[in-house]
Amino acid sequence: MGLAVGAALGSGVLSARAYAQAGETITVLMSQPQVGGARIVAAAFEAETGVKVEIVPVPLDQIQQQLTLDLQSGAKRFDAFDYWYISKGSLVETGVLEDITDRIEADADEIMPEDFIATVYDPYSLYNDRRYALPFDGDTHALFYNTEIFERNGLTAPKTWDEVITTSEAITKAESANGIYGMALMGIRAPLQNISVFANRLANYGGEFLDADGRPALDSDAALMAAQNLVATVPSALPTPAETGFDQALTAFVGGRAAMTEGWIDLGAYSEDNETSKITGKWDVVQLPVGGSQTESRAPLNAGWALGIAAYGSKKDLAWEFIKLASSAKMHLDLLTTTGSGIDPTRISALTSPEYEAFNARSQRAASASLNGAMAWPTGPQAPRMLESLSEQLAIMISGESTPEEAMELAQKSWERLLR
Repeated sequence: MGLAVGAALGSGVLSARAYAQAGETITVLMSQPQVGGARIVAAAFEAETGVKVEIVPVPLDQIQQQLTLDLQSGAKRFDAFDYWYISKGSLVETGVLEDITDRIEADADEIMPEDFIATVYDPYSLYNDRRYALPFDGDTHALFYNTEIFERNGLTAPKTWDEVITTSEAITKAESANGIYGMALMGIRAPLQNISVFANRLANYGGEFLDADGRPALDSDAALMAAQNLVATVPSALPTPAETGFDQALTAFVGGRAAMTEGWIDLGAYSEDNETSKITGKWDVVQLPVGGSQTESRAPLNAGWALGIAAYGSKKDLAWEFIKLASSAKMHLDLLTTTGSGIDPTRISALTSPEYEAFNARSQRAASASLNGAMAWPTGPQAPRMLESLSEQLAIMISGESTPEEAMELAQKSWERLLR
């Protein structure tokens, strides 16, 4: 019996109605990056209740398409699902995401909503003052670096975005002849990737995607400085940033071919994996650098996944029990300390736990930035289209076909049109 399965048994999270339906089956739609964690939860749920769980994996950008098709076709196959939190408003407005406010309030003692990191809980679940989900995976970025390469070049971890550029340039100049570059930069056209590296800079130059009134803020000085810094990082980065996605960046970093990369917290587990990593014991991680007048690091919510109930489903009570277990404090801690689960912190208790520190103290230190006023991405009904538009402009900019000024101006105008 695995640790996570054992932790679920007698967890005190599940209601009696879950045990009364042994032999039933629920179907859960999951984005590919969270499938490993979902299967651990499914095994635990089945072991405790006798209810079978079918996990249906899909590419992360197809969740909403699959749910809409499921509803409109009349198949109504899915009972629960995970979603990238930026699609929250769109999922609510299209009628596929169930309001679970009353369920959360009724089961508050088991759920312990006050334990969720506040800057994660609201962006993931709150829409028009109602709750629609429970957090599952609290994705933020940190700056990972290869200590061996840094020591060889007499360098220390950069604290500012300008230092990131000079550090990357120094390493690339000294070691590119041996196939080693200063930075693996995720510049590929995909919102989850090239907007993440832009958001890392935007948050830490003091910017926001939207202003306090919900208007686009890509015409701000902070947005322009973030874009300029991103472009200035390209020449010394692993070739070719416009074609570099997560898989390429991860492979280069754990393979010792990139001295730095901006990545999700669980990159620490990959870096220390004796079977796949060439840099075990030779890496470290720090909170994101700052820029401009900023003095304190701030983590943007790059990705991040929540679990909801299909509003059209016929097994809502069982779906609720499943997502309660998946997001529970005990289960979250076990997933957080399991290599390959794909799960990053969503709960204060797990983030600050001695178990997480023992599992990966370096990642725990970096992840603590998520408690520091994390910057959310747009989550309104138009957010998916807005982010596709921004990703397109960033890709053009990173490839050298436009300037930072042009990219931010065009993205700003696109967002203004979408929000009219």
